[in-house]
Amino acid sequence: MLVAAAVCPCPPLLVPEVAAGAAPELDTARAACADALGVLAAARPDLLVVVGPAEQSGRGVHAEGSRGSFRGFGVDVDVRLGAGGAGGVGVGPGADGGEGVGVRPGADGAVGVDAGPGADHGDDEEPRPLPTSLAVAAWLLERTGWSDAPIEGLAVGEPLEPERCIQTGSAIAGRAERVALLVMGDASACRTLKAPGYFDERAAPFDAEVARALGAADVAALRALDAELAYELKASGRAPWQILAGAAEGAGLGGSLLYEDAPYGVGYVVAAWS
Repeated sequence: MLVAAAVCPCPPLLVPEVAAGAAPELDTARAACADALGVLAAARPDLLVVVGPAEQSGRGVHAEGSRGSFRGFGVDVDVRLGAGGAGGVGVGPGADGGEGVGVRPGADGAVGVDAGPGADHGDDEEPRPLPTSLAVAAWLLERTGWSDAPIEGLAVGEPLEPERCIQTGSAIAGRAERVALLVMGDASACRTLKAPGYFDERAAPFDAEVARALGAADVAALRALDAELAYELKASGRAPWQILAGAAEGAGLGGSLLYEDAPYGVGYVVAAWS
């Protein structure tokens, strides 16, 4: 059952070494993320699942101990998802090819719910590197000294249909008696003329509704997000947010909006549910 969730943006610029001289501009966002992770720790989960967007090569399950790097952004910063080792509850049946409910890459490159073989590479192969969203999550967790529960990462693709997101979230919530989610993803990337997706007048209203829904723990509103509009606005958080909606169904959690802004023309939202 889902007992808590933290929602954070996933730009590499959250890592000060990547942001360099612009690092102070996101200090407030970093502080909000730390507060959101504090809510997760206070919930005393048995399992923390980190969900974030990824390109096709990075999709699927990433076991505890998987490593990531920001060397591709020109800085010598490496991260690790949790303490490593077997991963305990996080990489148990269903996630590594055993029986039960797990996750697998679908025919469209997305990740869906599956009974049977999972998406990770098993114990005999070197884990894949973390995609950027999960690497940012690992950096946030290291920064706050997370040691409160086993961790598992799940990277999903933009094509993941809303209903499959809901099913995936529901399956995650059933993985342990007390499950927490760290949900990574950005809102629109079209808030200004210099934004990565250029200016789109639909971006601000979309982001406002996302922030309202995440701040209010409005599961119905998250389920109803328009996947096509989110794609057009380059909102990478759509699928992770709808996975959160599936996991939170019936959990009775309340929400709090901790941060909402659009530096660099990209919408960043931080929220905590408990």
